[in-house]
Amino acid sequence: MGLLDNFERGLERAVNGAFAKTFKSGLAPIEITSALRRELDTKAAVVSRERILVPNKFLVRLGRTDYQRMTGIGPTLIDELTQLVQTHATAQGYQFAGGISIRLSEDTGLSEGMIRVDSENVKGEVIWTPVLDVAGRRYPIMKARTVIGRGGDADITIDDTGTSRKHVEVLWDGKRAQVNDLGSTNGSQLNGEPLTKALLDPDSIITIGRTRIVFRVLAQSADVDQPSTRLRSDRERGTGQ
Repeated sequence: MGLLDNFERGLERAVNGAFAKTFKSGLAPIEITSALRRELDTKAAVVSRERILVPNKFLVRLGRTDYQRMTGIGPTLIDELTQLVQTHATAQGYQFAGGISIRLSEDTGLSEGMIRVDSENVKGEVIWTPVLDVAGRRYPIMKARTVIGRGGDADITIDDTGTSRKHVEVLWDGKRAQVNDLGSTNGSQLNGEPLTKALLDPDSIITIGRTRIVFRVLAQSADVDQPSTRLRSDRERGTGQ
């Protein structure tokens, strides 16, 4: 399950600053999501009958305490926010001029629980970044073949006795993804159906044992850090897999 999935049902009732009273530790991620959604809706510009343009570059300003807490979550938060902005835009029929870029910034003029979002339309190259959300962790797909299982020689090792040492593989050719069961003992499912081999659509759910794996594709701006860089940073801090 993704970092923000537990909050998604409450998005419509989220108001900037309202959750600060509930979360004693300060701002909650859902409030940033809500602020970004409002920014999209407010800045949506009808260019033609078939085209509604919205900002794709966002600077999220936070007070010092909230900024430290949010950046402490790591790059997964930015990936989740990017995914939810992309999902909201798709649902509303919005379009972007380029890839989505979201950056957090400390603003000492803001008190705890407050958010200020600056946005703009920036034309540029879109980089489609495939990721796998596995048991609450996000793994960028960085090579053509990614093996998932409980064995130490798997690319993504999971702690689930209901899975085989090499349970499934995800193949990525730069444009499309495919998932194959590797002859596992207990089998696999894709979106609730038995899986042997299948193409992966964005937001597809792979289930192996008790583990839920979500395949996502993020539309990111070419000028943001790429997954390999972010993953290295996580490892240097001792938080990566």
